[in-house]
Amino acid sequence: MESRTLGIIGGTGWLGRATAEALLESSFIKPDHLLISNRSGVSTFEPGVKLLADNQQLVDLSDIVVLSIRPEQFRELQINARGKLVISLMAGVSAAAISAATGADVIVRAMPNAAVEIRQSFTPWYCIGNLVERDREWVQRLFECVGAADELPDEDGIDYLSALSGTGPAFPAMLQMALTNQAVAAGIPLAIAQRAAQGVMVGGGQMLANRDPRQMIESLMAYRGVTAAALQSMADQGIESIVGRAVQAGAEVARRGL
Repeated sequence: MESRTLGIIGGTGWLGRATAEALLESSFIKPDHLLISNRSGVSTFEPGVKLLADNQQLVDLSDIVVLSIRPEQFRELQINARGKLVISLMAGVSAAAISAATGADVIVRAMPNAAVEIRQSFTPWYCIGNLVERDREWVQRLFECVGAADELPDEDGIDYLSALSGTGPAFPAMLQMALTNQAVAAGIPLAIAQRAAQGVMVGGGQMLANRDPRQMIESLMAYRGVTAAALQSMADQGIESIVGRAVQAGAEVARRGL
């Protein structure tokens, strides 16, 4: 169990709260080593977790500070975190901007997604500053409490992955909605269309957890049947280019700042 004190600014928002709950449930951190700040002053965390209304007080009492706030809220945040390790969960706010605003020399930028709620997020992260090996291992273990994590070699990767893995269920949700709508247009009753499309996304996702997608596609194409015809149509219409342009559009927003 971690002995250092962790403070989460915005820890009652959906991302901050899900992260805090995962850290507590996995015994990564003790309740009395976790500090939460928010504007409302309302907390339903287990006893021992300390709720603060003053962000600077949280910073002063913490060894490590997590910024789990929206980018637009960051513009209003006024804290002095000099000498602290600061971990940002914000999209589109560069490490240099965070350092300039907070005075911190060691900044970790990370991009978890909505799957933190089910402990299935993929969280890429990148650090500027002198992150000692003990802290590097600590950061990796922290994000593994909510799923899988990888350290990236450059900050631009965070901006790109903000638009890829950072979208969480958004891309599957859009595909599921498209499948549903097209089935309804083809005359399938709505309730049945919804269950069929959901079965594709949920069942397929579970199967892909332990399978190579290219091998699966190749094996299905080999049958030269219904599935192969659908897959070939998607390929002919440039599915990879469509996805590539979509991710790049999101990445450009992250790169220029929200």
